[in-house]
Amino acid sequence: MIKQELSSIINLIIIIITAILVVGFFREDGRWNPAKGKKALRYFTTQSNVLCAVSALAMCLFPDKDWAYYLKVMGTAAVTVTMLTVLFFLGRIYGYIALLKGSDLFMHLITPLLAIVSLCVFERRGIGLGAAFVGIIPVALYAPLYLYNVVFAPQEKRWDDFYSFNKDGKWPIAYSLMVAGAAVICVVYYFILNL
Repeated sequence: MIKQELSSIINLIIIIITAILVVGFFREDGRWNPAKGKKALRYFTTQSNVLCAVSALAMCLFPDKDWAYYLKVMGTAAVTVTMLTVLFFLGRIYGYIALLKGSDLFMHLITPLLAIVSLCVFERRGIGLGAAFVGIIPVALYAPLYLYNVVFAPQEKRWDDFYSFNKDGKWPIAYSLMVAGAAVICVVYYFILNL
């Protein structure tokens, strides 16, 4: 019972933090700015954190449902990808100070750590290997979206290569590494959740 209460507390913190940050993305100088918010939603960081918050809400409302648990695994895997990408790749390019301050501190580090702790400590229960791979879904869906908008979209509509995945035209390597990395994370969670 104590574990469930602690799980709910952490999940509520994730929901509140994410809601505040996402609402903030749609505001500028005290006014609503939909264009600013829409731009923020193109980042996997934002999308993974929103997914994580939705999964946290599902765990608060339906803690005993398998689908809510699998959704939490998916959301946690997604923000784990975000955190590890920042720590081992993007931080070296853009600088850790720039990526670990303000809202980014929460989305790149604090929220992922909260999700990991809640899932692996307070919500842990057995999961099949196949089910664990639901964690690949967010990366598998986002990668083609990013690829199209950075490489194949009409020039005037293209996104900046803000993740540097297409640097020197190496998007096939980056794509493969991100999907493989997500798969490794899923395997790690499989073993942790079955301890």
